[in-house]
Order: sequence, then structure tokens, then C-alpha cells
Amino acid sequence: MDNICFVFVGIHLLFSIIKFSTAIDAITQTQFVSDGSSLTSKDGSFKLGFFSPANSSYRFLGIWNRKIPLRTVSWVANVHKPINDSSGILMINSSGNAVILSQNTTVVWYTSSSKQAVNPILQLLDSGKLVLRDGKDGNSGIFLWQSFDHPIGTVGLSARRVSLSASEDACDSYGHCGAYGVCTISELQVCKCLKGFKPISPETWEQAEYRQGCERNKTLKCQNNNGFIKYVGLKLPDTKNAWVSQGMDMKECKAKCLGNCSCIAFASSDAKGGSTCTIWFSDLIDIRRLLNGGGQDLYVRMPASELETHNGVKVKIAVIIIVVVSIVCGLLLSAYCIRRNRKMSKGQTNKGQEEDLELPLFNLSTIASATDNFSFNNKLGQGGFGTVYRGALMDGQEIAVKRLSEHSGQGSNEFKNEVILIAKLQHRNLVRLLGYCIQGEEKLLIYEYMPNQSLDFYIFDQAHGKLLDWRKRFNIILGVARGLLYLHEDSRLRIIHRDLKASNVLLDKDMNPKISDFGMARTFGGDQTEGVTRRVAGTLGYMAPEYAIDGQFSVKSDVFSFGILMLEIVSGKKNRGLYRLDDNLNLVGYAWKLWEEERSQELIDECFKDSCNLSEVLRCIHVTLLCVQQLPDDRPSMSTLILMLGDETNLPQPRKPSLLIGKHSSEADSPSIKQETSSTNEFSISLLDGR
Repeated sequence: MDNICFVFVGIHLLFSIIKFSTAIDAITQTQFVSDGSSLTSKDGSFKLGFFSPANSSYRFLGIWNRKIPLRTVSWVANVHKPINDSSGILMINSSGNAVILSQNTTVVWYTSSSKQAVNPILQLLDSGKLVLRDGKDGNSGIFLWQSFDHPIGTVGLSARRVSLSASEDACDSYGHCGAYGVCTISELQVCKCLKGFKPISPETWEQAEYRQGCERNKTLKCQNNNGFIKYVGLKLPDTKNAWVSQGMDMKECKAKCLGNCSCIAFASSDAKGGSTCTIWFSDLIDIRRLLNGGGQDLYVRMPASELETHNGVKVKIAVIIIVVVSIVCGLLLSAYCIRRNRKMSKGQTNKGQEEDLELPLFNLSTIASATDNFSFNNKLGQGGFGTVYRGALMDGQEIAVKRLSEHSGQGSNEFKNEVILIAKLQHRNLVRLLGYCIQGEEKLLIYEYMPNQSLDFYIFDQAHGKLLDWRKRFNIILGVARGLLYLHEDSRLRIIHRDLKASNVLLDKDMNPKISDFGMARTFGGDQTEGVTRRVAGTLGYMAPEYAIDGQFSVKSDVFSFGILMLEIVSGKKNRGLYRLDDNLNLVGYAWKLWEEERSQELIDECFKDSCNLSEVLRCIHVTLLCVQQLPDDRPSMSTLILMLGDETNLPQPRKPSLLIGKHSSEADSPSIKQETSSTNEFSISLLDGR
């Protein structure tokens, strides 16, 4: 608290709830408390909100008791880092911790829960305690974080309370802090004991009743090794029981005090008439710290053991400071050298990237307003890299906002690099990036909104499936194929998606497909077409065998996934279901079995079977079996595949697929681990998750 001085002479706090029609006691990850709004405990006793002390424009987040006429602040969050305007926002970030942002960018305070909640809730209890808990735990009393456990910035609920009365200065009251207590009006807790002293009655001290004062931690004995602790800038104690002598300098005054076993403290001052020595022989009462730069020095007599502790702490602090400064200087020098070498090696690369970053940069408050503060009602879906929300900008344009989670493993530089690359991916069958936002711990991607959800919403449901006739399904197949061809061959870098599936194909208002969720994508330059990773990432049922087993991925891995997707579109079935119980076959195995028996038409979805172009559907099944062959070299490229779908030339005979064993369909969308280390020069690209 010594780092921040603000005067609590008087204050009247007026908070109004502008976001909610009724008082609320808690917020979730989709809500926040801004300056001007507040939380109120269920019984109405306590309120949390932003406030300014008297004679100060700084803003603090605090808790106070509404039922005490004399306004009393019991806890302050950002006591060491005040906000200098009304831009403060209290919210729950993507990692599940409570955080206060200033100017929507600067983190001024945060909780530090090591456990991430499934459904984090920040709640003000009837006891006046602010807690962070997991909604799934209900009212079990299990808290991930609570204000009482973190006294930094707190004044203590059971009290250590600070009067914010506008009518009087508590330090003007004689002996307000009792013997050996120092009154400091700028502190949240106005009374503190001198060093080496403690409250006589901690209970009454907690109730802001300080007049009983303080007592020594260790008894003062008359010994030669006694010393003094110096206090500066004080209004000296009451001199009723003091001895004053003119013409005695500092050295003489100190010797006089040490020579008298009854001496408690001394002060020496220089005046026009000469030096003055004041010595106290009884309790030091009515001490006050002055804030205007005035005041005098007071020397309080202490036993040697207390002096050793006091000086020892100073020595330890000095050593720590020297060590820390040395380490920091070393790190800064190393960082400078590394940065300089990188700049020299990269030349103008970084400058070019900054020039390439031409997407709009959105303000966090704009996106929060567009999504109704990331309302649960606007939630479209959630994946390993974050949550997607529907929103609308001020001009009425609908958007989809992806709020990246802390576990996406991305820093600001990596995020910017991804934005630069994504901005270069312009194709009618890829979801279009409209802009981005980096503020504080928040990293957001803003996309065009797809009103017809994702492909899996239709093809795996008999009722919704009727909305997609064969012509629409065939157009979707061709559109996805063109999108993959662009990624593999026509974009600036060769990109392997690695997670192509029905839920990652979104549909616009005209049912045109757009590939989304590039969260596991990998990029290659030049003629490189494949890589190896030690940890596999993707969705089981769509992964090629060489990738699922050996970690080898290439453009042909995407071709395999496309074959599975095309098979699901034709059949309306999920690949990882069981379709021949006696043979324990998955969809690929079932399709191969029907192919061998020349009964492939039995695979066609009943939703469009009577109205489809049979030869066209059978050709798609044939191409599918070419895509899911065991060896990557046997599979067609995307450019060849598109030609196969578009003409009537004879197709080669497919070889038997290897992954024919099925699993229960409830496992169909089970993802594997998404964090991996690769032998290629690669980085992750986070795009919109399908619903």
C-alpha cells in the first residue's frame, strides 16, 4: 500500500446497474462488470463495484457494506494499480480466472487459480466474500479462489475497515490509534503499529477500534546494545510526558536517551534559535504521518533483537535486489543480442509482414457489444482452440467470433503471424476472415457468419437430411474439393488441413460449402508435400492410416479425409458406426463389402435415393474408394479427383482399404491430442470451428 497514496477524506459511492434490470450477485464467462455497474449479494448487504476515493480521480474495484450508514470499504482488488479513467472492466477470461482490464488492453489485477473450471462463476456472497467457483459444483462451498485468502489489496471483511466519511478526518481525533500506533489518512487501514509492536487487542483492532493501541513484541530492557528505528515525516507524539532541551544536537540527544533507562524515544530538530532535543519517557500517543512533505524524524528505542531483524531484512532485500537486477540485465542483454541477430538474418521480412497485416483491428468493447458480452445464447460451438459466438456489428453485419482459449498455445506474435497467413487465403470455399482483436489476454478472430450451420447438422439427421437433395450434396462435394485444391496447390503456401470433417464444413445462405477450423493445419513451402509429427492431432475416423499410426501427414492425408466425408454425404452415415454387426465393419468396410458384391446402390441415403442421378452417385462412391486406399501414392490428387468427378472417363479399380474395423458411433467425433511437436517448419492456424 506504500506504493499508492490516495486520500480517503470522504466519499459517497453511487453505483447504478446499467446492464441488468435487477441486481445480480454473480457473473459467468459471458458477462462482465463495467465501471457504473455492480454486483450485489443476494441478501443486499454487500456490493462490489468501481469507486474513487475523495480528492482522487483514480478508480478502484472494491466491496463495501450497504447497511452501514458510514460508507465502509472492506476489500479492494487493484489497490496497487489504480485505473485513471472509467474504462475498467471485471470479467472472467478464457482460462477461467477473474481479471480487471483498463482501456480494454491493460491487465491491472487478476486471480491466479491453478485449476480451470468447466463453468467458472464469480460471485459476491452474503458474507461479503468474493469467490470464484465452478458452476458444476453447485453451492458446495468449494472455491477456486476467494478474496479472504488474498490479503493483498484487502482491508479484511471482519474489519480492518476504512471509514470513508466525508464529515471528518479520523486522524484529527486525539489518540485515534492509541499508544505506539501511527495514523495515516491515505491508507485503507488508517492505523498501524510501529515496527516491533503489535495490537494489544487484535479483535477490537479488526473492528476498527484502535484506541487500545499497541504493545512491544519483545520487552525493552535497559542494555547497552539498545538502538533506534528512525521514522520520517511524522507529527511527533504528544509531549505531555516529554523532556525538551534547547542547545542539544542530534548526537548529544541520542546519548542522553541511551543513558536513561526510562527513555522511550527522542527527536532532534534544528531551529533558528539552535538545536532542540525532545525525549519521551512514557507511551507514544497521537502519532500521525503527514502527507505534504513536512513532519519531523522520530527515533524509537528498540531492543537489539528487533534491530537485527529490521536490519537483516534490509540486507536480504538489498541482496535480492542486486541479484535480480543482475539477472534481468543479463537476460535483457541476451534478448537484445538474439533480437539483433534475427533482424540481421531476416532482413526486411518482419517489415513485410507488418505491411501485409491489412485486416481491420477490432476493439474488444466493439466485439463484446456485438456478441452481447459473449452471451451463452449467442454461443455457436466450442472446440479445442476456443469458443465461437454469433454477433452483429453496429452496421448490422452478422459475424462469427472465435474467442481463442488460453490453451491454444499461442502468443501475440504467433497469433499475428497466423492472421497474416489467413488473410491471404481468399477462396469462395473457405470461410472469410473479417478482422481480429488482441487486447490484454484476449485473442479474437472475426469471420463472416454462416447462417446454415455445418454439414453434419443435415447429413446425419433424417429430418434435416431431406433439405439436401442430391444436386445440393453434389455441389457441396465439388465445393469442398475446390477448397482443398486451393490449399494444396493454388495458395501462396502449401497447406494441409489435417482435420477435414463434416462439422468443419459450414454452409452459407445458398448452401455453398466453406471449409473452416484450420486449428491443426500445417504449412509447407516450395515443393515440400509431407511431414512427420511425434504426436498425432485430428479426429478419429477421418485420419489416414499412415497418419494415425506413424504420424506421417501429407496432401494425401487430406485426400483420405475427403473420401470419408464424401462417403458420409452419400450414405448419411458416420464412418465410425457399426453397419455389419456380424463382420464388425465401419462405413468404409461396409462400402467396400457392397462394392465387391456390386451392391453399392444400397449405400445411398434414403433421403434422396429416389430422385438422384444414380450413375453420378455410384461414380462418387467409386472415387471415394480410390481416396481411402491404404497407400498414399495410390490415392488421387485433388486436381485429379475433381476431373474424375466431372467427366465420364473410366476410373481405375480401387485397392482394398486397410481401416475397416468399426467402433460405436458415439466415438465418431473423438479428437486426439492437439498439441504436438513436428519435424517440419510448421505452425498452427486457428480458424472457425464448425458447430
